[in-house]
Amino acid sequence: MQQNIGKTDRIIRISIGVAIVVAGIITQSWWGLVGIVPLVTSMVSFCPLYTLLGFSTCERCSMGEKPGKSNERLS
Repeated sequence: MQQNIGKTDRIIRISIGVAIVVAGIITQSWWGLVGIVPLVTSMVSFCPLYTLLGFSTCERCSMGEKPGKSNERLS
């Protein structure tokens, strides 16, 4: 698992995750458990969906070849 979540993305995910969990606790709904997903993905700095889409917000992480970037020179 290579990191594909950058610092800003992590902060956003933590904020959203905490907000969903708190809303679930306040409303006494099990939907608050959904907030665990962005919290976990931010902690491990890996999002499986980003991998499927070939997307990365991590600037310093190398995910192989990023979409739109090519190591080949055009002749």
